[in-house]
Amino acid sequence: MTITTLALLLLTPILVWRVYTRLKTQMARQRSIMSRHYTGVLVFVGMILVSLSEVLARPYALGALVAGSALGVFWGVFALKRTVFEDTEGGYFFTPPMRLGIVMAMILVARVLYLGVEIYASQQGNGMATPRFTDSPLTMLCVGLTGAYFGAYSVGLLLWRRRLRQAIEKA
Repeated sequence: MTITTLALLLLTPILVWRVYTRLKTQMARQRSIMSRHYTGVLVFVGMILVSLSEVLARPYALGALVAGSALGVFWGVFALKRTVFEDTEGGYFFTPPMRLGIVMAMILVARVLYLGVEIYASQQGNGMATPRFTDSPLTMLCVGLTGAYFGAYSVGLLLWRRRLRQAIEKA
């Protein structure tokens, strides 16, 4: 076992812990900022579309991306139903379901870490080819799930704010 492999084994749990703590702070009560919601839609839908453009010729990866996206939209709508929305004098706030959001994000983080280990192993002279991000149907499932979940959630937040604006205009 080389020193690089040992360092990788020791640093991976620390990295996972840091990502988890960062996600935990992001899944607390937040101010609703329209530009963030639009950015969420653009980034996460873009993530799915870029992956889609890469896997159009591979039916298994394409099917996994579509299935993951469908599941992600389902879980995004489910999360919106469990979100606490607040219209206060201090502004608009929402509290997402923390556990579901963390699970969705950590699915993608875990898959990316696994791919990182695969890339590291392929560079150690094992004769393995370096994997591409879109090669595995499992990776495409994770990308679709995470991208569609956060994309659908952002769309839901935009729709919530639109309904509030329309209610104010009618009053």
